[in-house]
Amino acid sequence: MSADQPLVLIVEDEPDLADLYATWLRENCRVRVAYGGHEALDQLDDDVDVVLLDRRMPDLSGDEALTEIRSRGFECRVAMVTAVEPDFDIVAMGFDDYLVKPVSKEALEETVDNLLLRNSYNDGVQELFSLASKKALLESEKEAAALEENDEYRELDARLSELRANLDETLRQFDEERDIAAVYRDLGDTSAFEDLESEN
Repeated sequence: MSADQPLVLIVEDEPDLADLYATWLRENCRVRVAYGGHEALDQLDDDVDVVLLDRRMPDLSGDEALTEIRSRGFECRVAMVTAVEPDFDIVAMGFDDYLVKPVSKEALEETVDNLLLRNSYNDGVQELFSLASKKALLESEKEAAALEENDEYRELDARLSELRANLDETLRQFDEERDIAAVYRDLGDTSAFEDLESEN
């Protein structure tokens, strides 16, 4: 396997599930597997591009592992892959995407591909993707009234609007070869892409 292929760290305390994820991803990625939070931190280095992180683990929770990953300054993308239904606490968490188990092979591969694509963007665009994922996740899980009453959600929405206002100029600076339409589609904002396209 080529050292140029992206490296994914799978963190999952159920060995059969961890090994299944690894089998799914090995065709296109290098893979490391950790069966607990402490083991994951031991295996983490600057070569890791993406971490797939379970939230509920007995030795060190995914939330604690995520905090440690960010405090150590690693710039890898992190997706929570978990049976824990998301609540408003996710707004403050430093992950990039969130998958609720059970997860299909296609969903896992697509998530990894999207996170690898985000690695090529600047910090502002990466934050925008992360917040857009959290907003969409909360909107799929919560009633509109609960969203409107929640301070964390309102702050998330305001920050996302601020980042979106700066997005057009940021994307104009990308290579022409990059698929800007895919960026907007991932953010659920095709109208913004159409506006940008009509200007060029």
